[in-house]
Amino acid sequence: MRLPLAAATLAVVVSVLAVAPSGQAVADPTGRAAYAAETTLQPVARRVTQRLRALVRRLPVRAERRAGYDRDRFRHWVDADGDGCDTRDEVLLAEAVRRPRVLPGCELQGGRWRSYYDGRRTGDPSTFDVDHLVPLAEAWDSGARRWSDATRERYANDLGDPRTLVAVTASANRSKGDQDPAEWLPRRAVCRYVGEYVAVKTRWRLAVDRREKRALRRTARGCRNVVVRVRTAPVRLGGGAGGGGGGGAATDPRFGSCSEATAHGYGPYVRGRDPEYSWYRDGDGDGVVCE
Repeated sequence: MRLPLAAATLAVVVSVLAVAPSGQAVADPTGRAAYAAETTLQPVARRVTQRLRALVRRLPVRAERRAGYDRDRFRHWVDADGDGCDTRDEVLLAEAVRRPRVLPGCELQGGRWRSYYDGRRTGDPSTFDVDHLVPLAEAWDSGARRWSDATRERYANDLGDPRTLVAVTASANRSKGDQDPAEWLPRRAVCRYVGEYVAVKTRWRLAVDRREKRALRRTARGCRNVVVRVRTAPVRLGGGAGGGGGGGAATDPRFGSCSEATAHGYGPYVRGRDPEYSWYRDGDGDGVVCE
């Protein structure tokens, strides 16, 4: 079952410490060392806490690529606990402002729902969509293309954090589409939306592009600088089309440069993990190429 939303509590922080050769922790203000380490495998959940504006600042910035995206790569609306209600039903049950009766086949009757994107209410759940707050295509562009299929399925059905999935009017969801906050914000509760968007990006270790980060920083300046708390989700790599080495993705044919590799949907490659790392020049020496 989906966990209840605790009074719109926001959340997240990513460690910004690297380890020096001596073993002593040192500041890593760019987050590059942490990214290089976590890109290999992120199987362990961690608790993260940070003020909203600081959390926005720490989101890693990388160019986004749509190459290879297919919505079917995110298997969604599964019945993970076998109770007859799929992920969409579980979100509607959790977010009902008046709890519905659950009939056979998980048909919901007699409930009431409110869409925080536009303030509209309904007693008919068929008029509401369950939105991936960070859209599936946006997640793919900013990191999920490198994930295993199982990790993408967990993301698409994430009931472990009530911010990942939200029940909203179909019209609001469809006006949003796959746009990020540089392109779309809800009519209402903008600060809540931005805080939750940043929390989901942090939970799943997703990057942002430059326009997206500027929009998040600009909007966050007009919001209360609340504490955001998140439990990061375990992420495993391998299986994304053109997702880089190490996990069963298509083999890089060894392009002439990183710009060619990334244009075809390959990379990033991490030193010590991906054999492709040695094929390309690591100009900034951060242990990651073709970012």
